[in-house]
Amino acid sequence: MSKLIPRLQMHQFPPELAASLQSKVQRLKYLGEFFQCMGNQPQALLSFNTLTEDLKKALPDNLTEVVALTGAGIMENHYERHQHERLSVKLGFDKEWVREVNALAPDQAKLMRPDERVVQKFTVAVINRRGHGVEKEFDAVVQAIGPQQATAVIMLIARYVMHALISNALALRPPVPSIFEEEKT
Repeated sequence: MSKLIPRLQMHQFPPELAASLQSKVQRLKYLGEFFQCMGNQPQALLSFNTLTEDLKKALPDNLTEVVALTGAGIMENHYERHQHERLSVKLGFDKEWVREVNALAPDQAKLMRPDERVVQKFTVAVINRRGHGVEKEFDAVVQAIGPQQATAVIMLIARYVMHALISNALALRPPVPSIFEEEKT
């Protein structure tokens, strides 16, 4: 993890950025290291946060969490995966549903709904194939949830890939453990 990137605190952010992150920090009860680092580019971080919030509003929670967990799983972004496991449970999704999404095997899924499986298949295809040759999977998403939500899904995939690249490049450690690690203790 690069120690050369200053870890900023909320009081060091411009007021507009601090205000945009306030509810997230209150919900999580901490300012994650991702935001501490990316605060060095306050306008870009504000745009990133706005994009995230806009896409969350465009999709139901279950599809947002399928994309988040799938993207984080494929990209090995434990920082984001652990947080989204917790958020999924907080949103009312069963822990076994989270485990099933994390398995990245939509064809074997028993708890995931058909639209969730289609979205996961597309997310896996986009990331693994770097966006190439995914027309069939994208058409299935459009047929399942419509063009507006399908567009939100593809943008959300890109958002989670961006987060993963940043988190992995900076070797950011997860701020919380996996909900499944807690089972082992």
